[in-house]
Amino acid sequence: MKRALHPGADARAEKGMLSANKWLIARRSSQLAILLLFMLGPWAGIWIITGNLSSSLILKTVPLTDPYLFVQSLFTGHIPEMAAITGVIIVAVFYMLVGGRVFCSWVCPVNIITDTAQWFRDQFKITGSSTLPRKTRYWILASTLILAMVTGSITWELVNPVSMVHRGLIFGMGLAWFIIAAIFLLDLLVSRRGWCSHLCPMGAFYSLLGTQSLIRIRADAREACDDCMDCFIACPEQQVIRPALKGHLNKENSVGPVITSANCTNCGRCIDVCAKDVFHFGLRFDNSSPNESTNKTNFDINKLANDKPKHSSGVEVL
Repeated sequence: MKRALHPGADARAEKGMLSANKWLIARRSSQLAILLLFMLGPWAGIWIITGNLSSSLILKTVPLTDPYLFVQSLFTGHIPEMAAITGVIIVAVFYMLVGGRVFCSWVCPVNIITDTAQWFRDQFKITGSSTLPRKTRYWILASTLILAMVTGSITWELVNPVSMVHRGLIFGMGLAWFIIAAIFLLDLLVSRRGWCSHLCPMGAFYSLLGTQSLIRIRADAREACDDCMDCFIACPEQQVIRPALKGHLNKENSVGPVITSANCTNCGRCIDVCAKDVFHFGLRFDNSSPNESTNKTNFDINKLANDKPKHSSGVEVL
């Protein structure tokens, strides 16, 4: 079967442009709305939220604290105030329910930059990509905590792209432009999703925070999959798709339809680009599909694990 050049072409033809991009539109609206709420104070004197994504106060009453910043603070030996403790509890409970890496896809402004780089990769058919170990981000995460402990200061915040973008919007970009440009060029020319999927320590931290989150993407209609590969190409964390989508075909060790990997960002792009409506948001419970027939095709799970099918653009999907 001939593959579409860009993922989601069949979905757009089947469901319409709006429906085939509804979760993308929702994410962009969320990211921009959050930035706007922070900017209303400095720009217009309307202080709905004060502070930044690391530490903020809603209506001068409800504190919100970034759990990653909070942990770094503990490693410096600093004892946080009660407001910071209350704020971190609120934020941590939220992300433990909806998925830690929801921060990456629904809140983080750097995601807009990396998604833009990926769009340009698709438009210019840039298929080359260096292989960066995904565990690198966890080593960087550990390094930031060690530095905090050794130096007694939260050194990561000096170069944190998320904080730099936020400060840049208020005070002028300055050095932030170089950080943004470096991340953009990394994702465009060096490694597909290099920053978010391989290097960012915040993504690593939030993946650990959301390991047992309740809200998950499910592939309950996976028998309708026609192997178009659009979901694999669109997914920023391609390795999370395969077990839930094809795991039921392994007769000896069947895998349920829930994407349980903590690396899933719950971005919803697999839902958007699927013309067969295989995916949907749901709960992590009942991770089984009793009505599925495992006799529809002869499937070798070991071959699936070793083979790396390619999209027509030449990109390996795993």
